[in-house]
This record gives sequence, structure tokens and C-alpha cells, in this order.
Amino acid sequence: MHCQMSILIEVEDGRGVWRMNASDTFILNSFFTQNTLKNLLERQFEKTYSTSVRRFLKNPEIKTNQELINEIYSVMKKEYRNEYFYKNTILNKLLLGRHSPNTTTALTEVPIAKSKADFILINGRAIVYEIKTELDNFDRLEGQLRDYYKAFSRVCVVTCESNYNYILEKLHDTPVGICLLTNRNTLSTKKETLEDSSNLDVQMMFKILRKSEYESIIKDYYGQLPQVSQFKYYKACRQLFCDLEVNTAYRYLLRELKKRNKIDSVRYKNVPYELKFLVYFSGFRQTDYSQLERFLRNKFGG
Repeated sequence: MHCQMSILIEVEDGRGVWRMNASDTFILNSFFTQNTLKNLLERQFEKTYSTSVRRFLKNPEIKTNQELINEIYSVMKKEYRNEYFYKNTILNKLLLGRHSPNTTTALTEVPIAKSKADFILINGRAIVYEIKTELDNFDRLEGQLRDYYKAFSRVCVVTCESNYNYILEKLHDTPVGICLLTNRNTLSTKKETLEDSSNLDVQMMFKILRKSEYESIIKDYYGQLPQVSQFKYYKACRQLFCDLEVNTAYRYLLRELKKRNKIDSVRYKNVPYELKFLVYFSGFRQTDYSQLERFLRNKFGG
């Protein structure tokens, strides 16, 4: 016999107190994920999607999937601004609003030492965005910031208005920037992000790079790749990269990372606001865009 979890999640901020049970939050956290999107495109059905729609919305049968996704996102906007909501807002407001996917690259969940960078924007420079939602605590923040500065020279914390005084006190004399996701769901810079290259570590940079990327750097700088056995090849490449002057290595790192996540900007423009983050990081092909457009036009299938 299964019983539904009834634990209430209560979070207070400037918009009041939200109350959702753990089952609701689990479903919402699973809704905007690559697995859910992939299943919807391949089968036009996904249990998490169907459960969410029926639990949170009324009369779904008369609406298109695009309308339903918009309404589910509105539930999150009002009652449960989770990590996806923050990431999607940053991507829409900064990558698409302030910059352009043609000139700027976004990365997510990049492993750096013992941490994972939530969101990174790279154009002429790079900024790591560490997200702390209304649901998060700050226990790991100090270690996360220390890790990020080993591979990047600019870091910014994005959090909610109710956390502002605490985070400002914690970071006021550091180069770390502070950006708020306001109660009106806009992004407001409260403390500028300053550059700090003093802790950059070439070995940590190398670990971020893929094989084709560090090969491109080595070939460009040294003129050729190491002529060693396959067994010794990785170690030889790592040594050549780590022999670079730190600022030179950093410039090369940003050059290669900026080449990642290239999208079809024409087809991408038609992706709904609510799905921009998901689609950007899903490696969409032309057939995927066509499947998504068809799914969004269709009425809810149950």
C-alpha cells in the first residue's frame, strides 16, 4: 500500500509563504528535465508530464501542450521557483536578452574540483553563476566559490530578495558579484562582479577541457601534438597545457569553451520561453525541432 508524502515545504520570501507537499515539488522538479522532454518528443507521452498537468491544472483536454506548459511554468513562478526556474530566467534574460547565442555561449553543470558550476556565460570573458534559490542553504557556498576561482576569474551568486542582506554581509569584501531574482521575476545586479585571477590553476582548467579542445590548444601553441605512445598521450598533453603561462592557458580555455553548444538560432527563436534552457542544452537536431513544434501544437493526450 502506497501513501502520498504529505510533508509540507514552506518557504517565506517577499511574496508570502508557499506550501507544497513533497510529492508536488518532486513532480515539478521532474517536469522540466531532459528525460521528460526526450520522452515527450519520442512518444508524445510522458508520465511525469501527464501527472503534473492533471494535478495542477483544470480542463487540460481542451488546451494545447504549449498552453499547458505555460500554465505549469506559471505555477512554478508563483509558488515554487526551483533551480530550473532560476536557470531558465538567467538564460532568457542574459544570454538571449542582453547578449546573443551567436556571440555568447552558455554552459551548465560544469565540474570544477569538488563543485559543479550551475551556469556559465562566455563571450569576451566568462562569468560563473552560482544559484541559491529560496529552497537552498549556504553551507557549501564558501567551498564552491573557492573551487570556481581555480578555473574562472569572475563569479556571481544569484539568489532571492529575502537572502540579500545575508549574502551581502557574507560577500561584501570579496570580488564575487550578487544578482537577485526579484519578486517580479527580473534579474537585478546588486554588486558588480570583479575579476580575480589570483587563484587560477592550469591543472584545474585542463580537467574541464575535452580531448579535441586540449588538442586544438596544444597544436595551436606548440605547432604539433606530442609524439608518444597512446598510453602516455594524455599525460603528455596535460603537461604541455600545464606548462602554459596561466593567463595564456585561461585565454585558450575560454576560446575552446565558447565553441560549445552551438544551436540553430533560426529554429531556436520559435522555442517557447519556458523551454529555452532545456532545448539549448539538449543538442537539438532539425528533426527534434520539428517534433517539438508538432507536440506543442497538439492537444493534451492524457
